[in-house]
Amino acid sequence: MKTELLYLTLVTALTGLLWVPYVLERMVTWGLMPTVGYPANPPEQSAWARRLMKAHANAVENLVVFAALVLVAQDLNVSNGATATAAIVYFWARVVHPIAYVFAIPWLRTLAFAVGFIAQVTIAVQIFGH
Repeated sequence: MKTELLYLTLVTALTGLLWVPYVLERMVTWGLMPTVGYPANPPEQSAWARRLMKAHANAVENLVVFAALVLVAQDLNVSNGATATAAIVYFWARVVHPIAYVFAIPWLRTLAFAVGFIAQVTIAVQIFGH
């Protein structure tokens, strides 16, 4: 498996698991039945859980872009040191982003997002330069 596809798989798995902690927190806060139902006035979740929900939404939004770029690059057989490094960097940026979001570290969160964006741009540049 090429590096870019491996890291696309890892980013997808990470994104697919980000909901687990905030849903577990919801079960503890709301109880099981309200969590699986539709309570009229649910209690507010903790601040960290609300931030993780936002980080998860951001991860999903950015996964669409990253996945499209990686798959286009693979289809065009654009795979080199720059695309592989960008995929690795993107993954680690996406690991740091929700951690920084949960712990409310604004500069680190923003830096992680920017690094991920630059990694996406790097792959796009390699595609357009092909």
